[in-house]
Amino acid sequence: MLKTITFTLMHFCIAFGVTYVLTGSVAASSLVAAIEPLCNSVGFYFHEKVWRRFERRGARKAAIPQHAWLHHQA
Repeated sequence: MLKTITFTLMHFCIAFGVTYVLTGSVAASSLVAAIEPLCNSVGFYFHEKVWRRFERRGARKAAIPQHAWLHHQA
């Protein structure tokens, strides 16, 4: 749990620092540092859903016996 907390703090600091260097605004940097991880979390959720679909397709293909590939193409 400590590793997760320190990683999250590092993420906030990097988001804040990069935005501050680009804008020079503490307000904008604080806003980005607060919102960017939330957007990444939502994006990660959908990314995982897409990957699960690909993994299921791969599992189905692996489950088809090699000698029956033509039957499963129809």
